[in-house]
Amino acid sequence: MRAAGEERDGQAWLAALVAAVAVAALMLQYAILMRSTLETIGLAYATLRFFSYFTVLSNLLVACVAVGALSSPGAGFARFFSRPAVKGGVALYIGVTGTIYFLILRHLWQPQGAQWWADTGLHYASPVLYLAWWLLGVRHGMLRWSAILRWLAFPLGYLLWAFLRGAWVHEYPYPFIDVGQLGWATVFRNAVGILAAFVGLGVLLVAVDRLLGKFRAL
Repeated sequence: MRAAGEERDGQAWLAALVAAVAVAALMLQYAILMRSTLETIGLAYATLRFFSYFTVLSNLLVACVAVGALSSPGAGFARFFSRPAVKGGVALYIGVTGTIYFLILRHLWQPQGAQWWADTGLHYASPVLYLAWWLLGVRHGMLRWSAILRWLAFPLGYLLWAFLRGAWVHEYPYPFIDVGQLGWATVFRNAVGILAAFVGLGVLLVAVDRLLGKFRAL
């Protein structure tokens, strides 16, 4: 049996690594965006654009969960982000981030220099490290199948925000939801496909969690 503290923290060194990679990649990406757009669109709009990417939001959640695991367990921040459903939901979000980037978006550009480092951190290192930590260092066997429906609230809310912002500024964060270029019919099909990916990976995560919970209870 694992000790209570070990169950709470899992492998603390891996949580620290996850936090460091996610925070470093986010800071680097923000700095790159500021350097390239600050003089043309200003600080406020550049910051809004930064937080309009699902990649950024999912990595920010990764950092919050990892930092929460390293914080005092009595803190409200740590209590919220230590919930199994929250950790599982973040595993879903960052897993979809990495999967969609690898299958679709990486073919659309060739980042160089500092952008390559930020890109690798946000889309490869952070997803792989977080999912490894979730598998190896997080207590399992506590997720319910109903969590999958609750997890969909975040990507659905993000899609709504992306469409509203796009209608306002005529700019979309990802080409497969660009209504101006593709039209609503194609974007709707793409959105349904993306949500299906969330559901599919969510089912896989809950199944793995329940299996690991039974295995580690032996």
